[in-house]
Amino acid sequence: MAVLKMQRITVCALKKDRKAILEKIQSMGVLQVDPVLEDDSDFKKTDTAGQRMGFEKAAASVDQALDVLDKYVPEKKSVFAALEGKKVITAKTEAEVRERRRELLRTARQISDLDQNRSEKAGLIGKLENSIESLEPWMKLDVPVKTQSTRRTVLMPGTMPGGMTAEKIYEILAEKAPQAEGADIHIISAEQNMVYLTVLCMKEDARDVEDALRSAGFARPSQTWDEAPAQEKQELLERIEDCRKQIRQIEEQIAALAQEREQLKITADYYRVRADKYAVLGELPQSRRTFVISGYIPQCESDYVSGYLLERYDCAVDVEELREDEEAPVILKNNPFSANMEGIVESYGLPHKGEIDPTTVMSFFYIFFFGMMLSDAAYGALVALVCGILVRKFPGMSPGMKKSLKLFFYCGLSTLVWGILFGGYFGNIVDVVSEKFFGHTVTVPALWFIPLNDPMKLLVYSLLFGVIHLFVGLGIKGYLCLKDKKYMDFFCDVVLWFMLLAGLILMLLPSDIFASIAQTEIVFPPVLNRTAQILAAAGAIGIVLMSGRGNRNPALRLALGAYDLYNITGWLSDVLSYSRLLALGLATGVIASVINQMGSMLPDNIIGVVFFILIFLVGHAMNLAINLLGAYVHTNRLQFVEFFGKFYEGGGRPFSPFKENTKYTEVKEETLL
Repeated sequence: MAVLKMQRITVCALKKDRKAILEKIQSMGVLQVDPVLEDDSDFKKTDTAGQRMGFEKAAASVDQALDVLDKYVPEKKSVFAALEGKKVITAKTEAEVRERRRELLRTARQISDLDQNRSEKAGLIGKLENSIESLEPWMKLDVPVKTQSTRRTVLMPGTMPGGMTAEKIYEILAEKAPQAEGADIHIISAEQNMVYLTVLCMKEDARDVEDALRSAGFARPSQTWDEAPAQEKQELLERIEDCRKQIRQIEEQIAALAQEREQLKITADYYRVRADKYAVLGELPQSRRTFVISGYIPQCESDYVSGYLLERYDCAVDVEELREDEEAPVILKNNPFSANMEGIVESYGLPHKGEIDPTTVMSFFYIFFFGMMLSDAAYGALVALVCGILVRKFPGMSPGMKKSLKLFFYCGLSTLVWGILFGGYFGNIVDVVSEKFFGHTVTVPALWFIPLNDPMKLLVYSLLFGVIHLFVGLGIKGYLCLKDKKYMDFFCDVVLWFMLLAGLILMLLPSDIFASIAQTEIVFPPVLNRTAQILAAAGAIGIVLMSGRGNRNPALRLALGAYDLYNITGWLSDVLSYSRLLALGLATGVIASVINQMGSMLPDNIIGVVFFILIFLVGHAMNLAINLLGAYVHTNRLQFVEFFGKFYEGGGRPFSPFKENTKYTEVKEETLL
């Protein structure tokens, strides 16, 4: 339950050591660069945009080549490849690849060029195939499909609308070009919407014949050829085959270069790291012989970093505490259990200056509520087992993925416990199987009670847990007020609300309304009832009088106080929100029982057993997936809306250290964080 204390570190060193110092700081990954020195006559910033863009372009070029290799020569990966994390390499391997980086960059560009060449060949094949498709209607023609002429005649190929016959065409010519009596029409082929034909006429009648036919929809071919259609098609097919042969050769060349895949990955990461370094280098103030790097560093790492630099380089290192008004980046640091829930807090917002890290307190409620919502021992055991195996089998997975799996591992254990308390094992599968296949019912007793048999009891406990959760949130707000020495705020915004809420709860418990809901009658002694009324009244009066204490106008103060007292309805809404613990807990059990009942309706034979198993596997897999998602979403909501709303704002910025942000590999080297 802590935010690591940050300090500002400033290093002034000789320019000749700049490369070594920056690379070491980058490999450590514990310093967020945040320069404070402005340009002046002695210190200037160097424009490194050109070098940075060059490295980024090189990294992008290698990434593109790797994408090409994945397209033509995909790597054999297991279904759990995403959990394996980055490949760990030695510093020696990285150095060897670094020496070959220019050669490998040329290889990457060669792969990209080959892919582009292949795309061009594939595009050419498409064009040639379209040409063949255009030729098909003309295949019966034994002369080239283009306008041809002799000394006295003209041959015009063309198309006309579907349904046109030679007789109709002759009628059109007779009507609109009667002088062209020697014109000859030859239908080559006909389709539903198009007729392909040739028109042979005298040279002097060609214009009139074409004009007459155009009035009926005649058009010259959009594409012409110098050879007869059959011969032209053969040439096109030969060109297509030649292109395909070239494509196969290109693919073989790409496949041969796939042996450089691992080296290319290391090369891409090398250029990516270099680009990050030059991006930082461009932000550093530098003089003719010195440079300054400044930023935030965790207090627990400052001594090591400063000692390392002072021991090896001629430099000055200044580590200082932050100013009171300085908002430092945030790193959460919690115990091994709660650290797995840090992602939940980060998704809402990191604590800003002066706030506490709510992860530890939130983590216990999170696991508690999650298990209560899923509430099936078999589901919980399955989730915990799968997550535990994955975490153990893939130690190299990313830290974020590992934390998420550990989170669900603990949620699975909580679900297992709640399932045992509620007697849920794949719903009521033990009862159904024993009755259907063995003739007598065997029931695994619940250690506490069965929610389906006593839902109102579960509702009461859900609301009780909600009140405890909300009161803890209000208590944390009080702690923060005391920590900041805001004693009046502590009394007015925390103590008075505790008095009002505690009084109202004590007044509700012995009432008929609560007795009808809980089916239990509670009787308090008169002195306790009177105490509850006094607490509630005192709390309400105090809230009305004190909530608007920052305003000098008495009437406005009372109005603001009355408005704040109206927030009691918000508390009621928040408490009722915890009824989702009942709803989701019942949903898991009801759906599981329905699935089991569907399976039990099948006959008692081999076919019935097979389908029973099938229904069991598919049904419970879907039920687990749906309710696992529901439990995750609604548990988050209870933390974000109800719990955090009482004391937590968030809005802190995450710690973004200058480190080696690689994509494919990770150099095996000591890490500090």
